[in-house]
Amino acid sequence: MRALVCREYGSFENLTIEEWDDPVPGEGEVVFDVHAAGLNFADILGIAGQYQVKEPPPFIAGNEAAGVVSAVGPGVSRLKAGDRIIGALRGGAFAEKSVVSEAAAFPLPDAMDFAQGAAFTVAYGTSYHALKDSAQLQEGETVLVLGAAGGVGYAAVDLAKAMGARVIAAASNADKLEFARQGGADEVIDYSTTSLRDAIKSLTNGKGVDVVYDPVGGDLAGEALRGLAWHGRFLVIGFASGDIPQLPANIALLKEAAIIGVWYGTWCAKHPRQMLENAAELSALIGSGKLRLAEPQVFALEDFVEAFRSLAERRVLGKAVLTFNR
Repeated sequence: MRALVCREYGSFENLTIEEWDDPVPGEGEVVFDVHAAGLNFADILGIAGQYQVKEPPPFIAGNEAAGVVSAVGPGVSRLKAGDRIIGALRGGAFAEKSVVSEAAAFPLPDAMDFAQGAAFTVAYGTSYHALKDSAQLQEGETVLVLGAAGGVGYAAVDLAKAMGARVIAAASNADKLEFARQGGADEVIDYSTTSLRDAIKSLTNGKGVDVVYDPVGGDLAGEALRGLAWHGRFLVIGFASGDIPQLPANIALLKEAAIIGVWYGTWCAKHPRQMLENAAELSALIGSGKLRLAEPQVFALEDFVEAFRSLAERRVLGKAVLTFNR
C-alpha cells in the first residue's frame, strides 16, 4: 500500500510517499481501506517531534480517517467487511489501509461522505468532550470560541449552539468570522482590529462569558481569561499560535474560575465507554439536523505539502483532508 511516511522528525515537507506493508488486524481490531484522512495541527507537531506523545520514526502519521472495512481480527463482533466507518486512530491514517480498534471505530452516517467523515472525529469529538464533560455546559450560558474558523473551533461553535448556548466567535479576519457565523455564532469578534477583553465586556454587558474554548493560546488566552464570568471555565484545547501562555493564577482566584486541560485522545483511551456514548450522541445530533457540518477542504495525497502548509499558515476554513484514489 502507499503511505505518507515520516523518516525523521522535522518539517512536513520532508515526508515521503512510499510503499509500506499492509496492516494485519490483531485481537479486537479491523483493517479498513482509507478513502479520506483528516489533517490536524497535532499532526504537524508529531511530525516535528514536538507533540506530547512522540512516535519514533519511521512512522505513518494521522489520527482520523474514513473508509470501508476490508478485514476483521479475532474477537470483533460489531463490524464486518464492507462496513463504512470512521476510525479514531493513534497514528497510521495517512495510508491506503489502516488498522483501528473496533472500540474506536464508528459507523459513518449515511448523510456523510468519506471526506466529511474524516474531518469529523477529532474536531467534533474533542469539542463535544470539552463542552459536555469538561465544562459541563448548560443551556443559556455564553461560550467564547477562539480560533473559531479552524477545525476544532468551528466544531465548538456548531456544538455549543446545538447545546443551547449563546456563542461568541473570535477570529482574525472577516472571512473567518463569516465562516463562524455559518456554524451558528450569535456574535463575532475580530481580534486583529479590536481588544478581545473590551469586546467581551461589551457583548456581555460586563458580566463576562461562562466558558472560553481556546485552541490558540498566546496573548489571546490571558485576555480571554480576564473576560470570564464568575465561576467561569477556561478550556485549554491547544496552542495553534505556537505560544504556550502563562496564565495568571490570580485571575482564576478572583473569579473562582476553573482552568481545565482537554486532551481528547488520552481521555478516550481511559474512558472507552464514555467515548462510545459521546459518539452515539454526536450521531444523533447529525441525524436530527442540528449540526451545521462544513465541507472540508480536500487535497489529493500527492498534494500533501500544500495541504499541510495551508493548515500551518491557518488558511484552512474548517478542516483539510487528504483523499486516496479509490
